[in-house]
Amino acid sequence: MNNIALLTLRIVFAGSMLYGHGLGKLSKLIEGNLSFSNPIGIGEAPTLILAVFSEFLAPIFIIVGYKTKFFSFFPAATMFVAAFIVHMAGGDPFGRIEKPLLFLVGFIVIMMMGPGKYSIDKN
Repeated sequence: MNNIALLTLRIVFAGSMLYGHGLGKLSKLIEGNLSFSNPIGIGEAPTLILAVFSEFLAPIFIIVGYKTKFFSFFPAATMFVAAFIVHMAGGDPFGRIEKPLLFLVGFIVIMMMGPGKYSIDKN
């Protein structure tokens, strides 16, 4: 039962991240529109590229269960920045901070638990 729960967690969190956040950023990158927020000061284009990696590519690996603990770090780190640097430091209400916090916790749990046996890594 735990392995089914881990599979469900991976599919729901990584699938939601990929579809709800990463796909739009990937489209933006492909179109050549590199304007993006720069919350950690590395530039708009590098931040967008990192966001695409964290919100589109890494979730694919998480869904199939390949190097899940490693790849879960990237969306977790992105959601940490979104929650604490973008929204909380920006004075946003809790309703705007809640979603990145939930994603952050979900990816931390995946990182701690691993993919389970229904994955490429099978651990």
